[in-house]
Amino acid sequence: MEPTRDALPGAWARLKQDVSCGLRRGAWYRVVGLTPEDAVLQVPRRERVRVPLRYLQTLYSRPRHWTVVPRPSHAQDLPDHSRSRYAVCPACRARAPITSDSLEMRCPKCGGEFGIAWNEGYLGVG
Repeated sequence: MEPTRDALPGAWARLKQDVSCGLRRGAWYRVVGLTPEDAVLQVPRRERVRVPLRYLQTLYSRPRHWTVVPRPSHAQDLPDHSRSRYAVCPACRARAPITSDSLEMRCPKCGGEFGIAWNEGYLGVG
């Protein structure tokens, strides 16, 4: 069965497991198609990516908080200032260092200011 365009209007998804499938850890992507087994996500500047639903967490409104992500052990392309964790902007998907335990943070790329989801425990961090 082919995915239906805009099957979930306003739906967003991100990885809930640490798997390699072409998505950034902690980043939210627009759901543009859905089958019983997969979601099709729109990845900026790339083709759409089909991901098994079992790997995804879904929201039905635009995410509004930074995701706190543990630095992967194999991280080679992340800046040194990311250390043991970093944050992912809910608006533009930019990575940013976490320099304190503050409740809000401004994105250095898009300028948006969002709360930090410390209580999520994304991939074991929180």
